[in-house]
Amino acid sequence: MKYYTEDHEWIEIVGSEATVGISEYAANNIGEVTFVELPEENDDFIVGDRLGGVESVDASNDIYAPISGTVSVVNELLVDEPQLMSESPEDKGWICRLTDFDSSDVDDMMNEEEYLKYVDEL
Repeated sequence: MKYYTEDHEWIEIVGSEATVGISEYAANNIGEVTFVELPEENDDFIVGDRLGGVESVDASNDIYAPISGTVSVVNELLVDEPQLMSESPEDKGWICRLTDFDSSDVDDMMNEEEYLKYVDEL
């Protein structure tokens, strides 16, 4: 199950890892992604910390940690293929995976149904 923030980041927890990315809504609003700034493996983040950034033809946006944790893996594909974030933001365009997280952080996030309702109201 995916969980979403009001800043349009998502996480999906599978076992002891949480995959982080930006929502399709965010990707559509950013436009064609030309560069992705990824975090470093083993970096620690708390909820709300700047995790990285995304640049497009039109804008530059920060990405924030939706949960606290330690980066275990980054999506190296985004270095050479940043457009994956535009083309497949909730699948191939994921940003990183976190470990050592507190699963209660999702208590303040929206499930997919709540998130879709939220973006409909924007």
